Amino acid sequence: MHPAPSVIVFTTLSGLGFGLLTFLALGLPALSGWAAFWGYGAGFALAIGGLISSTFHLGHPERALLAFTQWRTSWLSREAWASVAALTVTGLHAIGPVFLGTRFALLGGLGAGLCVITVFTTSMIYASIRAVPRWHQPATPPLYLLLSLAGGALLAGQAPAAAVLLAAAGAVQLWAWRAGDAAFARAGTTIGTATGLGGRGAVRAFEPPHTGDNYLLREMVFVVGRRHARKLRVVAFTAMIGLPLVLLAVSGGALWASWLGAALHAGGVAVQRWLFFAEAEHVVGLYYGRRVA
Repeated sequence: MHPAPSVIVFTTLSGLGFGLLTFLALGLPALSGWAAFWGYGAGFALAIGGLISSTFHLGHPERALLAFTQWRTSWLSREAWASVAALTVTGLHAIGPVFLGTRFALLGGLGAGLCVITVFTTSMIYASIRAVPRWHQPATPPLYLLLSLAGGALLAGQAPAAAVLLAAAGAVQLWAWRAGDAAFARAGTTIGTATGLGGRGAVRAFEPPHTGDNYLLREMVFVVGRRHARKLRVVAFTAMIGLPLVLLAVSGGALWASWLGAALHAGGVAVQRWLFFAEAEHVVGLYYGRRVA
């Protein structure tokens, strides 16, 4: 059992896309004409491609539009509305640099803000889930935001901003891993607390609930070997933080280094996202005997 590829593609591509659109909407860099067309085109392709890929994870993709109806209580619904607003406003803003050779600064600032809000709503889909202590921690939203903006800065060729954002993302990632490793135990949830029998002594399941596979096991219970996870963390951190920083440093912030760094960063983020889901440690794993607490 492994995390669904569609979710990894969604969180990786959409983060890069909205990060790039954030910088372009702020005029960083100040493109016009065909350069602006291709820049905005890349941002929209990444963001929309990521959003489309997320629908493949739905049991009934044809019902995707229903996600817009629960905005009062669902972060998924808020993400849907925020993404539409962000793409609409940045699309209108793109008309200026692409066709008119000018920028509408107010519209650009609003579009950039909506792009950041969209990434924040994505992070809150996971940070709000109490049943996954590793996600339900303060590091999750800033990590999503910093990785998105760092990737966007690399694609936009903004080397100084990219270096600062990468360093900040690296620090928050280390914090997230350290806090996440202890989160499940710190939550205090055990099979004893779940059944209410903990006061009578140690509680254990006599046998698994059933022997077959089901939705909960496929979507919420992954078991990753500690040694395997450590190796993947090194790979992810090196690709998404370390190598892009080295490239920016040795090249003096050259555009080719930013773009190559962006490709490495995207690959590292994809590995990081795989770990993010594979190490989730949903408390339902206690019921199925897949967690020790």
